[in-house]
Amino acid sequence: MPDFTQRRTIMVDTQIRPSDVTKFPIIEAMLAVPRELFVPADRRDAAYIGENVPLGGSRVVLDPRTLAKMLEAADIQPDELVLDIGAGLGYSAAVAARLAEAVIGLEENPEFAAEAERALAETGADNVAVVEGTLANGAPRHGPYDVILVEGAVAHVPAALTDQLKDGGRIVAIFADGALGTVRLGYRIDEAISWRFAFNAGAPVLPGFEASREFVL
Repeated sequence: MPDFTQRRTIMVDTQIRPSDVTKFPIIEAMLAVPRELFVPADRRDAAYIGENVPLGGSRVVLDPRTLAKMLEAADIQPDELVLDIGAGLGYSAAVAARLAEAVIGLEENPEFAAEAERALAETGADNVAVVEGTLANGAPRHGPYDVILVEGAVAHVPAALTDQLKDGGRIVAIFADGALGTVRLGYRIDEAISWRFAFNAGAPVLPGFEASREFVL
């Protein structure tokens, strides 16, 4: 039986701390959440490697470094509400739940959503609600949100999504810029989003966030 607790410690010491992740609550959360329970059962041995874990299709569990640095950029506070888009099997929501007051985990794949609910319940993440729905539409009924995390790459971010942020709220997303994507942090100020570069990372583009097609008649 693999010693997953030891693997978690090694993950934090070799992938998270050297990546300029300094906020102790993030480090503490990543030491505490059993990542192996939030990946497909046949990939548990690969749960702690520094790569995205495939879920099938264009979906992945983001690698630990990318998620940790996104959380560092988002600077989630204990009284804040977070929307986790593309929650997959629930890992990102479980980690964010240790930083926030509550998390809405949005997932459009019913099997992923069911697995996420099971794993979140097993690990006692009782301040996470898994919601099924189209990722690009967000979850307006439960908003507005202080923070939106996007668990995959985007070619564009629909206004319908950023409209769900509170004024002063933040959104973190991986933009698909060529071979290596760029993670950007957006602030909602007076109904507009001001983006700034955070770091480089790569992931497949999420369904519904592909580049919009322009038709020429």
